[in-house]
Amino acid sequence: MGEKHLIVSGLQLWEWRNAAFQAAIATDVPPGEVDWLLLEVAGLDRLALRLESFKNWSQVQLQLPLEELDHLWQRRLNDRLPVQYIAKVTPWRNFKIAVSSAVLIPRPETECLIDLAKASASNASGHWADLGTGSGAIAIGLADVLPKATIHAVDYSLAALAIAQANADNLGFTDRIKFYQGSWWEPLAFIKGQFSGMVSNPPYIPTSTLPTLQPEVVNHEPHLALDGGADGLDCIRHLVEISPSYLRSGGVWLIEMMAGQADAVRELLQNQGSYCKIQIHADLAGIERFAVAYKS
Repeated sequence: MGEKHLIVSGLQLWEWRNAAFQAAIATDVPPGEVDWLLLEVAGLDRLALRLESFKNWSQVQLQLPLEELDHLWQRRLNDRLPVQYIAKVTPWRNFKIAVSSAVLIPRPETECLIDLAKASASNASGHWADLGTGSGAIAIGLADVLPKATIHAVDYSLAALAIAQANADNLGFTDRIKFYQGSWWEPLAFIKGQFSGMVSNPPYIPTSTLPTLQPEVVNHEPHLALDGGADGLDCIRHLVEISPSYLRSGGVWLIEMMAGQADAVRELLQNQGSYCKIQIHADLAGIERFAVAYKS
């Protein structure tokens, strides 16, 4: 593909942006997504967008041809393809995380897991696990706030692990994060009983609820990372049961869950018998979203 296909006039781009705005409003897509996309694929800054100063530029360098950008935007409007998959990137904490349809798009509320891990870490060194790493966002967040820890990131999906590894490489965490293909704790049996902490954002949507989710989620994000079984708690139940044999005494057990699951998760942790200091924390919207416990 020649470079010339990637260069458009400022006026052309301005006209495309106006049309994209109108189409977004007409189809109930947030119009702000247009500018977010242009920040990523046209290298424009917020000021140029706000003042529309780029309209008078003779040329703008795009990362993909305008026709392709328009085709993807039509998919956003008609197929509800998430804008993050179009841009192939999403902001998360202070990072830009690469994403594809092989991984869940990291959510802003999940950022709180990292703050909770840091606050809960009596031992900020040693081994920490991110189980079901997906894009690698949580592993990267942990490596960032626990600079003395070694992070072990596990995912069942090889396609997800490829994205996670690329993110770790691009963001400078290659030496701090180790990646493993497999199911939950299984690939980490060689350091069983030695973990200072475990963090997971597991699948927690009840199977029957999946079809009712936004089309952006149910039609485009990987169901392997969403479907938590009949009551949404299959994976969480497994993590409650298995984790004590991997955690050292005082080790942190920390997960994200769905609204309405807090009481059930607290009960699972209490009944298992190996945990103490069980706490439920709300996200920024006030929803009970996170459970923290410590191995006795």
